[in-house]
Amino acid sequence: MMNFERLLLDWQAGLGVLLPKLGLALLIFLVSLYLSGLVSQLLLRLMVQRKVNSGAERLIAETARWSIIVYGTISALQQFTDVTAFLAGLGILGFTVGFALQDVMKNFAAGVLLLLQKPFRVGDSISVANFDGTVTAIDLRSTEIRTFDGRIVILPNADVLNHAIINFTRSVHRRIELPFSVAYGADLEQVQRLALQAVEQLPGLLTDLAPQVVVHSIGDAVVNLRVLYWVDTTKIALSAAQDAGLKRIKQVLEEHQIEMPARAFLLQTIQPATENRQS
Repeated sequence: MMNFERLLLDWQAGLGVLLPKLGLALLIFLVSLYLSGLVSQLLLRLMVQRKVNSGAERLIAETARWSIIVYGTISALQQFTDVTAFLAGLGILGFTVGFALQDVMKNFAAGVLLLLQKPFRVGDSISVANFDGTVTAIDLRSTEIRTFDGRIVILPNADVLNHAIINFTRSVHRRIELPFSVAYGADLEQVQRLALQAVEQLPGLLTDLAPQVVVHSIGDAVVNLRVLYWVDTTKIALSAAQDAGLKRIKQVLEEHQIEMPARAFLLQTIQPATENRQS
């Protein structure tokens, strides 16, 4: 009878210690569940507002949610036992896996940053890592670009993030430089005036940024000039604006009989020496 009473008293004492821990652990776990759902919803709303890729937004939100749940679970278990050794084991395992997958994780992290910062979107024309083209796909590992000559280039996101990115689509106002040459004897003031007249009526020209014609350099047999003007690429494609500008300048200069000479080369033929023959 005494043993039973002692056992009952020990059980009551243990229960008195266990119940507060159990209640605190349950509270920690429930709070972590609530916070995980709240943070997940907030992230989803933020990424919808920023128009992040739908697959990426779900992955990011779920990653945040489960990270909070795991942290809450470990904190709850800490109320019953020391989980330091367990966490140390997980840390070593995580370090090993992370080292093996460092390139994958690096591209994943870069992909998340690209989707959040959005330096470009699908359909934008960009220049990155010495490739110029149109973005056709963005995911968490890589970015796909169709170059202007038709090639498909798949760049790891870490490489994209580590290079300067030029977004041509966002730069709707672009400056065009058209080089051309005239003969030494040409009247440069007349040439500049005619070149300005040639580009002033081009489609898409920005009138608030006045065109310029400048002497760029003096060559061996020609004077090199450049026409500088700005166009609105929402009204005319950049290549079309360049094409129209060059054609118009050539037409105007030919109408006024201003020579646009090609580079000339002097070729001198040297006859091989002949051996003297004895007659």
